[in-house]
Amino acid sequence: MKIMLAMSGGVDSSIVAYMLKEQGYEVEGVYMKLHNKPNYHETNIKNIKKIADFLSIKYHILDLSTKFDEYVYKPFIDSYIRGETPNPCVICNRTIKFGELVEFAKEKGCDKLATGHYANIKEGFIAEAKDKSKDQSYFLSNIKKENIPFLLFPLKDILKSELKYISSNIEIPNSLFKQKESNEICFVDHTYIDILKNYTQVDMPGNVIDKEGNIIGKHKGYMYYTIGKRRGFEVFGAHKPHYVININPSTNEITVADKEELAIKNFFIKDINLFTDLDEFEAGVKIRYRSPKTPCKVKINKENKTAYITLKEPVYGLASGQMAVFYDDDKVIAGGWIV
Repeated sequence: MKIMLAMSGGVDSSIVAYMLKEQGYEVEGVYMKLHNKPNYHETNIKNIKKIADFLSIKYHILDLSTKFDEYVYKPFIDSYIRGETPNPCVICNRTIKFGELVEFAKEKGCDKLATGHYANIKEGFIAEAKDKSKDQSYFLSNIKKENIPFLLFPLKDILKSELKYISSNIEIPNSLFKQKESNEICFVDHTYIDILKNYTQVDMPGNVIDKEGNIIGKHKGYMYYTIGKRRGFEVFGAHKPHYVININPSTNEITVADKEELAIKNFFIKDINLFTDLDEFEAGVKIRYRSPKTPCKVKINKENKTAYITLKEPVYGLASGQMAVFYDDDKVIAGGWIV
């Protein structure tokens, strides 16, 4: 079996390359150039060449920067301008890593595409990996259902701690294992604000208001804030914490309130991506990557790909632009964008 492996130049995908080769597969690596951050690709490609030479495997350099800019980078900026909290990794996984890269692997005659993601495939569904602290199933909730059979996640049953043990007991060039963990968003070095400042006006002092519309404070620009944030703005004479509950880009105002006002018990999603044929179901929903699963009921309108979610207990900090991901135990059965 011939396998195309997405390689980043880091530890996880390098160990996967070693594992697949040891298991007797014909392996070819591929590195994706997704953006033009200075000195980023040179180091990664140097590491990939080391591991490819060590394992005697072929590797490709695939420049997808133009499509990444169109599908991921520009929408990321536009989303913040609209007052949303975007999730570029979810979009990238659908369009680039498990979209364009799947097509590339097929063009090269591969039977599977493998990655270093901590995820599993179970009964035809994306599912959680054994290592729940590293699990990335949330970010895979928007990939196309028809691509799942083509995917392979060799780290599905491996803990990160075990991976470190494996790396210390094999002869792979050890420079790979001295690297820091990669950022959650690959093109952001420090904060998303640094990116936005290159494309739009960010520093725009404005009013902080309460739910009745009264001006109660000042802020430095609406794009600095996401739903649930409690710092970085001024509330006149405040003696208790205030949390952002709404962002209005057209007036450059943020609305703040007590934490209790963040509680949400129902919401809508759009552009739902279904891995099930059901019109209604009960599930556990995650409203952000690190949030716990909350029991809910989902009622789907398949005509316009929306759904209405009723929660059995409230969640806090629900943000437009984030992904709501629905689980049946450990299996991902749907995902959709919070509106």
